[in-house]
Amino acid sequence: MRVLLATESYLPYVSGVTVSVDAQARSLAARGHDVLVLAPRPDAGDRIEPVGSPGPEPSYAWLPSYQLPWIAPAGYRMPWPLPWTDAMAAATAFRAEIVHAHSPFVSGLMARRVAAAARAPLVFTHHTRFTDYRHYLGVLARPAASAIDAYLGAFWKACSAIVAPSGDLAEEIRGRLPAARRDRVHVIATGIDVEGLRALAPIDPRADAGWPASSIVVASLGRLAPEKSPMTMLEAAAIALREEPDLRLLVIGGGPSEEGLRQGAASRGLGTRVHFSGRLPRPDALARLAGADLFVFASRTETQGLVLAEALAAGLPAVAVDGPGVRDSVRDGIDGVIVAAEPPVSRAGRLGEAIVALARDGERREAMAHRARDDADRFSVEARAGEMESLYQALRG
Repeated sequence: MRVLLATESYLPYVSGVTVSVDAQARSLAARGHDVLVLAPRPDAGDRIEPVGSPGPEPSYAWLPSYQLPWIAPAGYRMPWPLPWTDAMAAATAFRAEIVHAHSPFVSGLMARRVAAAARAPLVFTHHTRFTDYRHYLGVLARPAASAIDAYLGAFWKACSAIVAPSGDLAEEIRGRLPAARRDRVHVIATGIDVEGLRALAPIDPRADAGWPASSIVVASLGRLAPEKSPMTMLEAAAIALREEPDLRLLVIGGGPSEEGLRQGAASRGLGTRVHFSGRLPRPDALARLAGADLFVFASRTETQGLVLAEALAAGLPAVAVDGPGVRDSVRDGIDGVIVAAEPPVSRAGRLGEAIVALARDGERREAMAHRARDDADRFSVEARAGEMESLYQALRG
């Protein structure tokens, strides 16, 4: 099949969405499909570095792009809303049999135009809970959330299929659709390179941070931003570190909340027991994650929580706050511990207590690590690509 993937943001900016699109493009190409990625052109001089997804590099049609102002992180390029460009001409000439949008906005509207011209089914993956980011809009947050919800409802009507990366999100979308359209919603999670993670040479964070070899390292990985609840993670770690002397916290990643977290760690007297890696190339970040003992996850705004699957595949039991997408990855009591999100006032305390309990029970922690690693094939990019391929074939038929 000829498959066009349209995305609002793309590599070299690394996020769950950009990694997902790259993984899908490469895995479909590896299965023999002709894949074209319609994406915003990287900034001059920027190179697309490998992020670990297996498979051949796809072809690209680069849209004219620009860097958003303060509302977006550095390197996050947006396409200009120009319907007639060389990239759009190339996308139309591609004569796609499936058009798959990974955003409903600028690139999504372009994808809809290409799908109509090619008389091809339009598929949309709902990667982001957009209203969870409304805090960046200040006083416009409430009206913007209402407008986005209305816009999404209109966009969904044009889609032959809507892909949700988790069962929770799928149920939310079905609940907002007319009964006759609910069968258009399909749960297909983003796959990861399980074999690549298993083969990864771990980097021991103890040496970098100057920690004793006996340290039990609990790690977090991801963008440090308010919507990811990093302060809940830090508060939980502070509780755990006070109770268990051997525990250390490794914070992998950067973002707008990093400085506040550093100050928070200092004010809580955590000193050298917390180490911030800053933003790292993705392979380095995953190698440091693989060198830890536990994974902590506090975000409640995910559509899947890709890092949960990556941590489990690397053999780290996860301690996670219950939230959207968490139970699609973590099996409570088998390869991790899920703590209740309510009431919020004691959320960090429950998370910290769960970290301490697992840190002190080495036998249980090791058993969970083995189960996480041994059963990680359920996350494989090959399996997810097969599910997506089946959906495409059904739509084309």
